[in-house]
Amino acid sequence: MSDRPSDSQERGKPVPFRGGGFLPKPKKIIAPIVFIVLIGLWELGTRTGMISPLILPAPSEAFGAFMDLVNSGLLWQHLAASLQRLLIGWFSGTMLGILVGTLIGLFSLARSGMQPLVSAIFPIPKIALLPLFVIWFGIGEGSKVATILFGTFFPTVIATYGGIDNVDRGLIRMGQSFGLSRISIITKIILPGALPAILSGARISAAIAIILLVAAEMIAAEFGIGAYILLAGSLMATDQLIAGVAILSCLGLVFAWLIGRAEKYFLKWRA
Repeated sequence: MSDRPSDSQERGKPVPFRGGGFLPKPKKIIAPIVFIVLIGLWELGTRTGMISPLILPAPSEAFGAFMDLVNSGLLWQHLAASLQRLLIGWFSGTMLGILVGTLIGLFSLARSGMQPLVSAIFPIPKIALLPLFVIWFGIGEGSKVATILFGTFFPTVIATYGGIDNVDRGLIRMGQSFGLSRISIITKIILPGALPAILSGARISAAIAIILLVAAEMIAAEFGIGAYILLAGSLMATDQLIAGVAILSCLGLVFAWLIGRAEKYFLKWRA
């Protein structure tokens, strides 16, 4: 007798799922392990003398400086000032960028007039324009917010109209063939299809906003993480400087987490 299974047995055999679409599976335990290993090696290097504490203090010393900042109450003053500037500048720049990017993506007249202008201004380092913003808006909050707004505006514009350009034209033609109005096509096909690119642009603009925040706060700011880092650097207090950099890193992680949650909520249809 043959050992070959019968046709009924073959038909009943489960077939493994092969349609994952190369979707990456998050492994949440890996990131903490990487951070712990790096910080442990850093601490070990400073304690054994392989790393000079004058050049790079131990993480324990930076944590001590951070706790001093917390206990003195100055952390909340610095953090509140930075968050106010960051949120106003980033949110305003992102909303304006989405609006202008949508106009460029949808209307030929706006594309012809604005796209060359965006392409010409985008490569300019926004930090170089900070003295000009000080002249225009003064040395107070206006120039700092304007720097962040200007820096986040252009990446968002490019990400938005790029996302609109990449929407499947077959879906748009299908909507037109079913008699959908222009507004319905824009709100139900084009903008949802461009949303992945818009959220990716928001990730990039958030990182740019934090960089510009530090630069702006280094000019005549009494409070703010950038002002704290500038003061620590001028005093050669490297432990405080590292603590300030760590706070900025945590801000970046929080922004990335929030945008990641937004992607999971708004992009459920991609799963």
